[in-house]
Amino acid sequence: MRADRLLSIVMLLQHRGRLSAADIAQQLEVSTRTVLRDVEALSSAGVPIYTDRGRGGGISLLPGYRTELTGLTADEATALLASGSGRVATPAFASAMRKIAAAIPDAHRASASSASQRILVRPDGFAFPREPEGHLVELQRVVIEGVRIRVAYRNRADAVADRVLDPIGLVYAGDHWYLLAARDGAERVYRVSRIENLVVLDEPADRSESVDLEASFMAHWESFRSSLAKIEVTCLVDDSAWLSLTKNVVRVISEDVQSDGRRLAVIEFSGHNHASGALWHCGPGVTVLRPSVIREELAARAFETATLYR
Repeated sequence: MRADRLLSIVMLLQHRGRLSAADIAQQLEVSTRTVLRDVEALSSAGVPIYTDRGRGGGISLLPGYRTELTGLTADEATALLASGSGRVATPAFASAMRKIAAAIPDAHRASASSASQRILVRPDGFAFPREPEGHLVELQRVVIEGVRIRVAYRNRADAVADRVLDPIGLVYAGDHWYLLAARDGAERVYRVSRIENLVVLDEPADRSESVDLEASFMAHWESFRSSLAKIEVTCLVDDSAWLSLTKNVVRVISEDVQSDGRRLAVIEFSGHNHASGALWHCGPGVTVLRPSVIREELAARAFETATLYR
């Protein structure tokens, strides 16, 4: 903790210039006496830090002194500042942004600050703002601290059940947050938006000291995909509907452009409902040739819709 605090003092002074001991203490949530001891330790370690006493005094670094502790280039630090614009939600995040800003050379800091003010990154859309993930902040804490939790979880069948989980990691994929957690020793994936209640238990999580989150999540993703009852559909697709149809399919098995410009394609979907929903969405831009069960379902939907609005 002290090493992190010493680093924070250096970064604050690089970014802000001269500060009083009281200002630094407030930023780091420690006492003024602790700051003065840390300054003395930094000076003993060879960091050119000094204190001016009296009115207008304060703590500062020797003019021109810089330390590149992050290894970031100016462009990398600028990109991180821009991506974090408007998203400062916790003191830890604000501290990280200060350290990134301090890593930018003096000549580039003004332009980087300007860039971060002109780019805003938001995960929700413009017309339909996404509802916030209610328990995300708590889950971030328990994942980092390794604490067991009890949740009320609503599954895809709309049934709610209590679960005691050992959090392993959080993954953001496809506009959703997912919690990778162990339950009774077996790893599972839970969508954060389906967690209706969360209680942090006063006991450590039973989990490995290290984790390859990417590999674990992809293994669950592949297992889920392989469990689906896939279906192949042969259809004629207008060029205007091609991108809309194929962006979320399992795969395009084959395609051949016909003389009229339409594509004769064989497309694999992850089940009957997935196929009928995606094809219905394209309307007359797609003509299903087989299987007949999909043709019949689309015809029935069209007849019911026409009858409703006739």
